Amino acid sequence: MYLPRHFTLSDLAQVRAFVDAAGSADLVTFDGIRPVATLLPVIWDRPADGNGDGADGEGGEPGSFGRLLGHLALANDQWHTARPDAQALAIVRGPQAYISPSWYESTARHGRTVPTWNYEAVHLTGPLTVHRDPEWLRDIVTRLTRRHEDFRPRPWAVTDAPSEYIDGQLRGIVGVEMSIVSVEAKQKLSQNRSTEDQIGTIEGLRAEPGPGPAAIADRMTANLPAPDPA
Repeated sequence: MYLPRHFTLSDLAQVRAFVDAAGSADLVTFDGIRPVATLLPVIWDRPADGNGDGADGEGGEPGSFGRLLGHLALANDQWHTARPDAQALAIVRGPQAYISPSWYESTARHGRTVPTWNYEAVHLTGPLTVHRDPEWLRDIVTRLTRRHEDFRPRPWAVTDAPSEYIDGQLRGIVGVEMSIVSVEAKQKLSQNRSTEDQIGTIEGLRAEPGPGPAAIADRMTANLPAPDPA
């Protein structure tokens, strides 16, 4: 990931919260000829002691930043075509939006501005292991289900379905486990612009349709420099 200094998110706690909130990732592997990708729900299973000094570097040994867990359909060729000698990449995406230079205060002053794109993203890399063990699969399916069901008034549980039906469903998937060696995070929110340009951008985004611009405006608002108490 290209990480200019102003856009690098190095607070690992923030990165963890971002990945947990997203709940899914594009898993990218290499089959020897071309990259292959699948979107899948994931769990970032982290070491209890929070290894790793920051988000923009190498963790060292596989698993330094924990494990990314998920599953693929058995019929999806990606799990058996992934080259074992090539690291996998998981791309976790956040909101994004087009940024018009017409929103900048500086455009009116000198005109030396161009459009850009604001977004948030995290890249996790590491070697991939495939699991076919039914109990491993049952555990990850149960954990994923609980993550998305437990807060509901009437949560559905894996045990609510007939056991033989679940056994059959588990035979149709394979588990994937990435031992994370690198975490890179980018939060591109116009931090390289003046406060006036950022405020103008937030106002412009608020008038745009769709959830992306509104979410980016919220992120930018939270990121604005604190006002001068003087």
